[in-house]
Amino acid sequence: MTDKRHEYKVTVTWQGNTGTGTSGYRDYGRDHVISAEGKPDILASSDVAFRGDAARWNPEDLFLASLSACHKLWYLHFCAVSGVIVTHYEDHAEGVMEIDAEGTGRFTDVLLKPRVTIKAGTYPDIAAELHAEAHEKCFIANSVNFPVRCQAEIIEA
Repeated sequence: MTDKRHEYKVTVTWQGNTGTGTSGYRDYGRDHVISAEGKPDILASSDVAFRGDAARWNPEDLFLASLSACHKLWYLHFCAVSGVIVTHYEDHAEGVMEIDAEGTGRFTDVLLKPRVTIKAGTYPDIAAELHAEAHEKCFIANSVNFPVRCQAEIIEA
């Protein structure tokens, strides 16, 4: 029997104290490290629009990447059990976040744009249809309150 509950733990350590802590909005850095036991650290910051470091991942990047990766993992699973042989998968996901007059932001839309290469003759119609199944099962997509759309391209090679 499989566990029905899964718990995750991460540590987020702020690295932005430039000497005076949060004494003013411009007086501290947004840099932080995301870590989890046994995994490489992720260097992160806020978006550049919020005084962050463009060279580091920001929460919005990571959120969009989570949606894309979750969809991909389910999709590859369904392809494997359906006889569709995927040889390459690359998603150029796009997300829209809007900020209201009070400064509260939220994602309002995500478009996954996977370009999937399958072995010639391994059911391109099924390969296209399996994106809907992947979307239905994706844990991350099932946890959000906005549309996650998928515009897939299937290439036979």
